[in-house]
Amino acid sequence: MSSILVNILTTNYFVYMLMIVCSINIIGSCYTYQTGFHIAYSDFAVELGYMFIASITSRHCGLEGLMYFPLFVITFIFVLFMNFYGLLPFGFTLTGQLIVPVVLAVSFNLFFFLNGFERHGLKFLMVFVPKGVPAFLLPLVVLIEIISYLLRSFSLSVRLFANMMAGHTLLYILSSFVVSLLKITFLCALIPLLLVFAVSFLEIGIAFLQAYVFVVLLSIYVTNTLDPQH
Repeated sequence: MSSILVNILTTNYFVYMLMIVCSINIIGSCYTYQTGFHIAYSDFAVELGYMFIASITSRHCGLEGLMYFPLFVITFIFVLFMNFYGLLPFGFTLTGQLIVPVVLAVSFNLFFFLNGFERHGLKFLMVFVPKGVPAFLLPLVVLIEIISYLLRSFSLSVRLFANMMAGHTLLYILSSFVVSLLKITFLCALIPLLLVFAVSFLEIGIAFLQAYVFVVLLSIYVTNTLDPQH
């Protein structure tokens, strides 16, 4: 039993998850307790991010959906940190491992489904019954809606995984190419090296974008929880 526990505690998943949680807590503590370790103008960036997520939530979910705002904020930060840690030298990208996005997506969709039942009871099942559908087509449409609802977890997780994996694979290929050319001469490796830097900056933007897309899709999916006939 102890050997199994040691194996779990020494996996990349556990180590990087612990690093991310500790990083978020440390940064959050600096702002919560005003320790003075943060730069003054970073307060504006934090407030801007706060309003950014709040606007996404209110735009897609309405004022009622603001109850999910804390969930969306911590999700955005968590996914963003997972993406960023993968860009560090010798880093491990948690979102580039399919199991992590799948667990996140399934957990959220299961939570929204159960929360919808808690709020609306059996009326929540109306989410699978679109308005204005002819009676003879209703069984087929309901089946399609159920399949579509279940596939949300798949599409949500694969979108995040595929984008992160593709970018990191490209970086790996270009970096390997640079190392090979450096054995010949530095001039031969100069252009691929510049491409590596360019793609690295692009990956920083993609890290933000994928965290944003993940939260936007969650805010769209939660509308069914708030209003099954939306």
